[in-house]
This record gives sequence, structure tokens and C-alpha cells, in this order.
Amino acid sequence: MMAILLLEAFGPLRQPADIALLERLIRQSKTWAFVDELAIVITGPLMERSPELLPVLDRWAVDGDFWLRRSAMLALLRPLRRGHGDFTRFARYADGMLEEREFFIRKAIGWVLRETAKKRPGLVYRWLLPRCVVASGVTVREAVKYLSPRQRAEVLDAYESARRR
Repeated sequence: MMAILLLEAFGPLRQPADIALLERLIRQSKTWAFVDELAIVITGPLMERSPELLPVLDRWAVDGDFWLRRSAMLALLRPLRRGHGDFTRFARYADGMLEEREFFIRKAIGWVLRETAKKRPGLVYRWLLPRCVVASGVTVREAVKYLSPRQRAEVLDAYESARRR
């Protein structure tokens, strides 16, 4: 945790070459308490300042280590939360992970969708509705929190209908 706090404190000094260190720290962390901070607070701002690193996130999104896959999505969280960001990239990652059984992946997808919906609920609704039939319950429950009542009901009805089949 001290390493994470130091990386955060000296954020402006982080350079694109530091991505290898961040990947190693994420791989070694093996817990959400460290991985989420490394992804959101450390890697995310580096990606915003150094978009040439985005192919690294693309690689992480298909890596065998689910913590690295989770980090690929969470590194995109802050700008999406602000109402900007690369939803197309996130959606591509989430589509590839939507049917995974790993709880921490399912939760991350729902979390990013929930935070994106605070500013862009229509975007989340349009993406989620056709996918809610294959998404996990935790993903759907997180994602619908900031949708309009009508949108939330429609997604939850479609999700429940698919579960009954």
C-alpha cells in the first residue's frame, strides 16, 4: 500500500515507461484493495496523459490474469465517471468478459456501467439492454442503479425473463 500511496503522490512524475512496473504490481497484488487503486488512481491518469499506452490496456483486457483484465476496465473509469472517456473501448472489453464467471470481473463491469450512467444513462441503457440476457446478476444490479425508472424496469424485466427461460 505504501508503494501505491507513493505512486499516487508523485503522479505527475509517472512516465509511459512505468507501465511495465504497474503491470507487475497488479499481477503481484492479487487483491482488489491494491488492484483497484493501481488501476483507477495510478494507471488511469497515466493512460489519460499517454494515450499511446492504450494498446497495453487492449492486451490486458485479454490476459489470462483476471486482475489484469479487471484493471483494463477500471483504468477507464475516471473519465467515464466524468461523462467523457472511451466507452467504445470499455464496451469492447466488457463484451469480451460479459459471460465470465469470475465475480471480480462481473462486479467491475457493473461498476463502470453504474458510474458511466450517472452522466450518460442513455448510453449505458442502450448497451446493456441487449446484453442483460447474458450478463450476471451482479453486473445488471450495479449497472441499473442510475438509469431512469423506465429504463431500469425494462432492463430488469428482460434480465428476469431470460433467467426464467
